Amino acid sequence: MALIEINNLYFRYKDGTQALRGLTLRIEGGRKTAILGPNGAGKSTMLLHLNGIHLAQQGEVLFAGEAVSRSNERQVRSRVGMVFQDPDDQVFSATVWEDVAFGPSNMGLSHKEIEARVHAALKATGMWDYAGKAPYHLSYGQKKRVAIAGILAMDPEVIILDEPVAFLDPRGKDTVFAILNELNRRGATVIIATHDVDLAAEWADDVIVIAGGRCLAQGGTELLVNERVIREAELRYPVVARIFQELPELELPVLPGNVPAAVAALRRHLFAVKGK
Repeated sequence: MALIEINNLYFRYKDGTQALRGLTLRIEGGRKTAILGPNGAGKSTMLLHLNGIHLAQQGEVLFAGEAVSRSNERQVRSRVGMVFQDPDDQVFSATVWEDVAFGPSNMGLSHKEIEARVHAALKATGMWDYAGKAPYHLSYGQKKRVAIAGILAMDPEVIILDEPVAFLDPRGKDTVFAILNELNRRGATVIIATHDVDLAAEWADDVIVIAGGRCLAQGGTELLVNERVIREAELRYPVVARIFQELPELELPVLPGNVPAAVAALRRHLFAVKGK
């Protein structure tokens, strides 16, 4: 049984926008999953269903085999944490410490447990030295890390991030993904929604491609070099794959989509040439 299952999910906003149109997919626990698709595909709407911010209007969302509903939405939110695209939507307290403590404080934990969780979360995200600072004095990347720390302090099983590296510089991106990789190594399920095909190709274990409110394809990163998927989802091939498209003389059966696959393909080609 998958950790998260979505079955025939429909969702319409009050203004009449139909965001999801029979979405069906599965997300395995303990994996790194990237959700991709064009603007308006329904990615963000789907994410908001995973921790009960939106509830199914038609169809169902299952977490650990149990349908997410009004009766268990608070419990689900304690197990599924979400980091929004803009940290200003999430970081609002007078100090960084207070902001990270907000979630644990609402979980009914003891003062000692709250302090321990906030301390650990700030250390994990490299924000301990900023605990007493006001969030509005921080850079965008630092606020993003505070938002992640706030979720970590709640100790969820699943961490969801909507466009986690939007507007971050390269160092900021590396820092965020170092945090996410370590969390996954410790057993957390990490789910991101992104437009960045290269990032997904290099980072994800599993890829889900959404278009028009439906799941277009689900599988490994090989989907990101699948011509039909790329075309129908209005995506582009990863940079690595585009380089190899310019080298037809290599006669590769499948385009490599990330650096490890490219290195393996080149080694095979070089060994074949030497063998001749």
